[in-house]
Amino acid sequence: MSIPVPGLRRTAAVVVAASLLVSGCASQEEKKPRGQGKALAEGFRNVDDAGEPVDGGTLTYGAYTEPTSLDPTVTIAAATTGGIEMANIYDTLLNFDPDEQEFVPRLAKSIEHDADYTTWTLTLRDGVTFSDGTPLDAAAVVWSQQRYATAKAPETALWAGNVTSATATDAHTVTYELARPWPLFPGILSTGPGMVVAKSSVGADGSFTPVGAGPFTLGEWKHGESLELEARDDYWDGAPRLDSVKMAFLGDQRTSLDSLEGGDIDAALVRDPDLVDEVLDKKLPAYVNMRAASNVAIINASEGAAGHDVRVRRAIALAIDPELMRERMFGGTGIASSDLFPDYSVWHTDAAGLAPDRAEATKLVEEAKADGWDGVIRYVDGTDPASRAATQAVKASLEAVGMTLDPKPARTISEQITRIAVERDYDLAGWSINFVEADPFARMYATMHSGGTQTYGMYTSPAMDEHIAAFQAATTKDDQLKAITALQEQVNEDVPFVTFGPFSELSVWTTKVHGITGGANSMILLDDAWVD
Repeated sequence: MSIPVPGLRRTAAVVVAASLLVSGCASQEEKKPRGQGKALAEGFRNVDDAGEPVDGGTLTYGAYTEPTSLDPTVTIAAATTGGIEMANIYDTLLNFDPDEQEFVPRLAKSIEHDADYTTWTLTLRDGVTFSDGTPLDAAAVVWSQQRYATAKAPETALWAGNVTSATATDAHTVTYELARPWPLFPGILSTGPGMVVAKSSVGADGSFTPVGAGPFTLGEWKHGESLELEARDDYWDGAPRLDSVKMAFLGDQRTSLDSLEGGDIDAALVRDPDLVDEVLDKKLPAYVNMRAASNVAIINASEGAAGHDVRVRRAIALAIDPELMRERMFGGTGIASSDLFPDYSVWHTDAAGLAPDRAEATKLVEEAKADGWDGVIRYVDGTDPASRAATQAVKASLEAVGMTLDPKPARTISEQITRIAVERDYDLAGWSINFVEADPFARMYATMHSGGTQTYGMYTSPAMDEHIAAFQAATTKDDQLKAITALQEQVNEDVPFVTFGPFSELSVWTTKVHGITGGANSMILLDDAWVD
């Protein structure tokens, strides 16, 4: 039930215990998250990069899914959608350092801000070139970001709504003027807008060919099978140790993990809680990113939809127990929480999410029915095992408080995206919000702000916009947490979606792999990687 970004909670090959009861009854021992407690901090696990680096060879990575495009204006910059491929083709202006817990320069040499965080000055490195030989200078950065800002890109609304100008003040300097204070502005330069594409990427007919300044170039792409990245000898930070990287599209996480253990691939991405626990228990080398509000159900609040009535939205949230969803979907592994940011997170506050309350949910349903609502909820989700288990748990939970669930299973991921994101043909749907621990603001804006491009019918309000703006402008951790507290309280009141818990995303590899660099959105960099 979990494609993380843009939102589907696609999972595969999940075994659900048949004996679990819809009541969600479980002992306190059963309710403890099994295994994932060891993965709750960002960073590396069980990594030993000792030894003499070896040059040459190919690293084969079991990708989460095949990207539809390698154009940052089309594809969200995340490991689950092609972000690893893009980061290694384009590099990024900045990258998140998991050890320092801050954004640090990559293609950039430095970034500085004025006193009120409305003017940012980016200084580029000398001698950086695209793979076509042209220089990555300030003019190239501005051209690429203007292209991003005028496209229907994943973060266009966020960029265009906040960046009033980006100017090449000299060959190595870009000055950004912002519409409002934004202390976490460096974060967006580690994602799509920070992936600088060369002008030669865009053909006269509008076609796109990836040309970047990263350590690799695009080689052979066998659609449905694999994608090759070939090392650049003229990469700005020195030629990669690897000759190439092969992204293998194996279909699901279980197959990728089995292939890793069988020696057929060298690394893979897993995020289903049961598989994450398996990796942690085996103490395999891994890089961890935490994603809050990854396991959610979004509610359509459009006029004519059941969720247009806040009583219905609130009744849904009060009827479904996150513990039940964890038990039914993942056999008790993972974390159950209605909090936007559970207690592992640096963004956690004392403001809790809504607690299940069937009596109150039943009362709200009766009130809505008395005013003419028919009680029917159209529920869209996938057909993989976890999604089917979720559908049954949601059905039992909602029908226990007087609603009628009308399941609308989507046969393919594409069909699910179309129904939810394009047609808005749902009342309730399995989805993901995916707040990134390094910088959750971009996802807040995209999914919860009235100007966001990924709300897909969810309820937004001026009050919610105000809290998101307060978080954006906050210059101290205390002020940021105050804004998060207000945001959680507003979510409890507005109920745009129902949160069941976070996911851990792990890039895992064999002990033969070394030198991997971590980053935000699980986008590992492979310029220093080697295989012995």
